[in-house]
Amino acid sequence: MTIHKEGTGSLIVSTITLAIIYSLVKYLTPDMAWLHYFVFAVCLVLFFIVLQFFRKPTRKTPINPKHIIAPADGRVVVIEEVVETEYFKDKRIQISIFMSPLNVHINFNPLSGIISYFKYHPGKYLVAWHPKSSTENERTTVVTKHQNGTEILFRQIAGALARRICWYVKEGQAVTQGEEFGFIKFGSRIDIYLPLGTKILVNLEDKPVGGETVIAELL
Repeated sequence: MTIHKEGTGSLIVSTITLAIIYSLVKYLTPDMAWLHYFVFAVCLVLFFIVLQFFRKPTRKTPINPKHIIAPADGRVVVIEEVVETEYFKDKRIQISIFMSPLNVHINFNPLSGIISYFKYHPGKYLVAWHPKSSTENERTTVVTKHQNGTEILFRQIAGALARRICWYVKEGQAVTQGEEFGFIKFGSRIDIYLPLGTKILVNLEDKPVGGETVIAELL
């Protein structure tokens, strides 16, 4: 396991900030050794929390043109039939995966195909499990066209703590199932919109592994 490229800046800033805090405490309280040890321990814990957030584990994707792979680690919080209003403008099956700050926040292509639509939306920072976060939060909308012509839409949605969504795809680009397509910093969520009739292979509260778990099967 390595550290993701998106973590470089955050780790540098965190290291400098925590070093300054520790130095100030030590300077202002020269005779309080117990406090120095305590602050050092807290700073060390905080650094490792940030470090684990940007971890990049090795994933093995079971490539299958009929499968939809989990685009992220996390917990399944929504499985329901909804009307998708931005692109399809019809009924779809929505699966939402919530990523806590403890999850890996790399986003993986759920299927292979061509990016037929992409749009970034600035927005609010409601908590990621809020129903309106799908339409009001900062987010991206990505549509991948499968080799059989089926299109799958998925959204990166920023949460209350997230302030940056990263993406590595653009319209017209060919993508491969299981490859990285983006990263969201801190608590966030991904929504996937599948055609009616798709066989859903996960349940609410399941904890899929991004890039590995098969969450649905196309007909």
